[in-house]
Amino acid sequence: MSALKWGLIGASDIAATRVIDAIRSSGGTVTGVFSGSSARAADFAATHGLGRATSNLDELLAWDVDAVYISSTNDKHFDQATRALRAGKHVLCEKPLALDAGEAEAMVQLAEDTGLVLAANHHLPGSPLHAKVRELVNDGVIGTVLSAKIAHAVLLPERLRGWRLGQGTPGSGVILDITCHDASVLNPLLGTPVAVSAVAVQQAAWNTGGQEDAAMTVIRYENNGQSPVLAQTHDSFTVGFAMTSLEVHGTKGTVQVFDAMTQDTQGEIVLTTESGARTIDVDCSEDLYLIGLRAFTAAVHGTGVPTATGRDGLMALKVALAAQESANSGRTVHIN
Repeated sequence: MSALKWGLIGASDIAATRVIDAIRSSGGTVTGVFSGSSARAADFAATHGLGRATSNLDELLAWDVDAVYISSTNDKHFDQATRALRAGKHVLCEKPLALDAGEAEAMVQLAEDTGLVLAANHHLPGSPLHAKVRELVNDGVIGTVLSAKIAHAVLLPERLRGWRLGQGTPGSGVILDITCHDASVLNPLLGTPVAVSAVAVQQAAWNTGGQEDAAMTVIRYENNGQSPVLAQTHDSFTVGFAMTSLEVHGTKGTVQVFDAMTQDTQGEIVLTTESGARTIDVDCSEDLYLIGLRAFTAAVHGTGVPTATGRDGLMALKVALAAQESANSGRTVHIN
């Protein structure tokens, strides 16, 4: 399998701290970086040992690269991904894919029409923890699924308290940042999301941007005529002393994952049935972004699929957009 040559669209924190190392560990190389600021692009390239830097996106798309990783602010994803696909580049795009479901659908369709790989950089679906939970559920170990619950309440690092909380910034707020991650885990586990109710608030004294930093949602899922499933999520930038978790309850048992939703989770799975509770061993030593980059590379070479495809990213976005609309309107929002 030949190594992929990458271009970075966005001189971002996530590229710096996670994705560059994952690309290199997967066997790929990073040619250079684009940023809207030429000074930022040059500084980023120098810091991370990249050979090229530009503030002209067309220039990057003309480089000899196979794929691009997009980690610009959320409002730029659609335009940049579309231009990259039209330039013949495979695309790994940060979540959310876009700020409008129709735009995300157009991205997915363009990738399919051109035979290129479009994937969303949802790192959690590829986690061995979540893969094991899907296996247990699919094998009927806990019987018919009734409900699920995610606790994804964390403390947003100070270095990231910028555009994510700006009330006038497109795509900001806790729902588009975290709830879409929850959906990327719940959707392949529970079926088709059909309705969302959500409440969002601003809590942190340090949050001067005016955007909501905590939210709770209830999502209704349907799956091939079976009984509806309800999922609950608690997402927050304000909680500094809690462990994230996932619970899935069924007619024959419950599976719980402790330390389930963070980037560096070690995790623990506990399965409880009428026979009692037991721990399920899972090897969580591998970096989640490396897992994702390896799957993306396999997809490009036609030997695998991304951990979160473009269509997976689209469905996660639909849940997040419905939650945002529900929080704003005070009513349940149905997903078409």
